[in-house]
Amino acid sequence: MNRGTIAANTCAASLIALIFLGLAWELWLAPLRPGGSLMALKILPLLAPLFGILRSRAYTFQWSSMLILAYLAEGAVRAWSERGLSAQLALAEALLSLVFFVAAVIYIRTLPRVR
Repeated sequence: MNRGTIAANTCAASLIALIFLGLAWELWLAPLRPGGSLMALKILPLLAPLFGILRSRAYTFQWSSMLILAYLAEGAVRAWSERGLSAQLALAEALLSLVFFVAAVIYIRTLPRVR
């Protein structure tokens, strides 16, 4: 496997993990309200790049690397401001977002340049 393939697989794995983390966090593990909250809808934008990432489409890697920064920011803010399990889940969100971003940049850099 080359660096591009590893980076693409890392992006796909971290994106899928982020989707499941967001759902579990806001519906079962530490929702804002007992029984789940509408904050689970925050994962909907993550579904948009999923199939493009799974198909290794360069354009999807480019725009989703900007989208993921919103999740990095949310994770960092909530890790700082919340306590207990919610803070730990926020830290996990921030780390998964960072892994996705770095892997996406690596994947994009491995592609041949178009002039």
